[in-house]
Amino acid sequence: MSDESFDQPSESARPAVTPADVADASRLVSFGVQPKLLPARDTEYAELIRRYRDDPAFARLADAVAAGLGLIVLEVSARAGMAVAAAEDSVFAVRMGDYSRRAASESTDRFLHGLAHLAVAALAFPRPEDLADDGYLGRITVNGVDAFVRQACRRLEEQADAEGANSDPVTDAPGLEAAWRVYARRSATGATKDARRLAGSTIGIVGKAVSFLVDSGFLQKTSDDAGGTFRTTARYQLQVRDLAGSAAMGELLALGIVPVADGSASLLPPDDSDELVTDAGLPFHNA
Repeated sequence: MSDESFDQPSESARPAVTPADVADASRLVSFGVQPKLLPARDTEYAELIRRYRDDPAFARLADAVAAGLGLIVLEVSARAGMAVAAAEDSVFAVRMGDYSRRAASESTDRFLHGLAHLAVAALAFPRPEDLADDGYLGRITVNGVDAFVRQACRRLEEQADAEGANSDPVTDAPGLEAAWRVYARRSATGATKDARRLAGSTIGIVGKAVSFLVDSGFLQKTSDDAGGTFRTTARYQLQVRDLAGSAAMGELLALGIVPVADGSASLLPPDDSDELVTDAGLPFHNA
């Protein structure tokens, strides 16, 4: 018998994956798809996070369970838990189109809901270093997001006028061009006689988008000020990192309302306008 036979571990000597290991890995993934749950609030979750980080074999097993469910593991840490994103074909996927169809019956309003989500992301993390800093907390307000989008609409209108562009709405134009005229013409509050804001008003649209982000574990409400004040979560930061390279986000940041090129971003104060709600509450981001 050759010496090589003693150097190779037998199949029986290799650590076997037990049903208990599979159950623990599946349990960890189940925690990951509960967006509002954090390891700091659940000792079992925290222990599974520790095991994932300390045990490479267990980490590979948990990753395999997640992949089998159509989930992409973005990060596993004490701050974010097991942060996952659903692939398009995953049963856990919540597509923006599905959300917008539930949120609005009109196709134009669905596009405005998408614009509201884009604006929340841009306001929450206006600088590259904000996205890179794991300890950074973005803060937004519902009224501030609406004021920000209206500023973007004015900037786009100024650009169109300077370029001599047709001022009529263009329904099939790419990027932000198809939405800014519609948003600018829509009432900010559209309050009813009993002072309730209409769902189709721009404040109503932003409020619906923010509520969706809260339900998804991306934002946490901190007060009712300025239509609702919210702070970001680690899970949302990870999601926006993926969004940051999108063409639409680039268009919005390129308008100069959130200058980011020199690393000292600040938001311009809202323009005087009857369409801006009281106490828009735009945050200021300074280096």
